Amino acid sequence: MTTVHTLASGSSGNALLLCSDTTRILLDTGISCRRITTALRELDLTPEALDAILITHTHTDHIAGLQTLIKRTALPILATDRTCRELEYRIAGIQDVLQPLPVCRPTVLGGCTVTAIPTAHDAPGSCGYRIDTADGAVGLLTDTGYVTEEAQEILPGADLVFLEANHDIETLRSGPYPYYLKQRILGTQGHLSNEDSARFAVTLAQAGASEIVLSHLSRENNTPAMARFAVETALSAAGLAPALSVAPRDTLSAAHIVGRRVLCKR
Repeated sequence: MTTVHTLASGSSGNALLLCSDTTRILLDTGISCRRITTALRELDLTPEALDAILITHTHTDHIAGLQTLIKRTALPILATDRTCRELEYRIAGIQDVLQPLPVCRPTVLGGCTVTAIPTAHDAPGSCGYRIDTADGAVGLLTDTGYVTEEAQEILPGADLVFLEANHDIETLRSGPYPYYLKQRILGTQGHLSNEDSARFAVTLAQAGASEIVLSHLSRENNTPAMARFAVETALSAAGLAPALSVAPRDTLSAAHIVGRRVLCKR
């Protein structure tokens, strides 16, 4: 059985754990090493029990705990070549455990196959991931201003997808953020809105996704209710009803079980 838990999801920190029968992968380390260790302990795991760490990009809310974590373990850290170079520049002593990943080319990692997918974000080498396991495929697409062509080609067919629904556009526009920050978030190297997420959720569900988890919600510019309503409305209009949930911002989620299931249609 393959399970996925989010440890945190949002602008204050991001981390996700995938466990198959043979392989345990941590995706991003955007919370403290202590919080990562505590979450793993709740799952009867330790950092040393992991097989690898995948990094999407080098913004602090995705690598905050990495420097401390590598002092405790010698886990391989995988990311795109450009992200690896950025990590080497930022974190002393990390070069010995870095393993650059080719983009859009499947790479075997233990009992899984990992594919890095370029995203459109203001961090060099940023990417999402598709991870194929014996039980099904998991997708992760957050921190991108739009759904890139590569994501549109690679992610459909995944069974479980963690999909960004960062902001409600009108809430962001009328909110307290300074103009430059609003423009950054709304721009092509920013974040997916609820409406963007809804459109791609339909594509994913039509291609067989049986579960979608809305992720990386803004605390100030979105609510779980607004994100769910936008995506559920689009799915319902298309006659689709995959399991839909919102990743908790600051707590360990329940287990999402990866499996190929018959898609529920309305």
